[in-house]
Amino acid sequence: MTLADWRRSLAAALSVVGHAAIIWELASGHADPTRLPEAAPMTVTLLALPPPPMPPAPLPRNVAPATAGRGNRATANPPPRQLARQAPAAPKAVVLAIGDAAPQDGDGEISDGFLDGASTAGSDTGGGKGCNMPGRLQAALRRDHLVQAAVAEVHRGRALRVWNGDWVRHAGQEGAGLTAVREAILWEVAFAPEACRVEPMRGLVVLSLDDGPGAPRLVMGLGSWRWRDVLASRAGR
Repeated sequence: MTLADWRRSLAAALSVVGHAAIIWELASGHADPTRLPEAAPMTVTLLALPPPPMPPAPLPRNVAPATAGRGNRATANPPPRQLARQAPAAPKAVVLAIGDAAPQDGDGEISDGFLDGASTAGSDTGGGKGCNMPGRLQAALRRDHLVQAAVAEVHRGRALRVWNGDWVRHAGQEGAGLTAVREAILWEVAFAPEACRVEPMRGLVVLSLDDGPGAPRLVMGLGSWRWRDVLASRAGR
């Protein structure tokens, strides 16, 4: 027998012995392959944990966090609130030119009770000179459409005073004496005969712009005066 044959015979014999030992162990019940080793018991301890902390309340929108804007003082420190209220600017005074002041109460209108005895276009005021200045003025005013329109804007039923030594300014009118009325009267008086311009007058003169009832009426005059005084009057009152 060679050395190689001897080694193979030895390996075969060892294999047989090993298998025989395994079979004997299984058959005798010393080993249970399905039985697992028991693990050591585990100890469990229950602990009561404290509740989690509440989240911080949100800040108002107009309040910045204390840590925000540390590098920007303008953001972290808002400007102080002004406690004093700024006073409103005083209204500007309206300066009226001389002669354009607003009329006092009662200057622009005259009730019928004050017109008793006043001269009219039909009154004889010429002293035989044939002037009849009230008639001349009334006819000229009735023909003037600008006069009619200007009077219609301010007429409220009462007679309107246009001249009482000065031209009277009416509310809402830019010119005194109702500008269109004043211009028409000045034109007629300026081109009237000299004897008519110096004619002495006393009291009031009423000029009607229409013959119908409720027609607008214009009033001129004062205690004692002449028609030429109208030409020297100021343009307002």
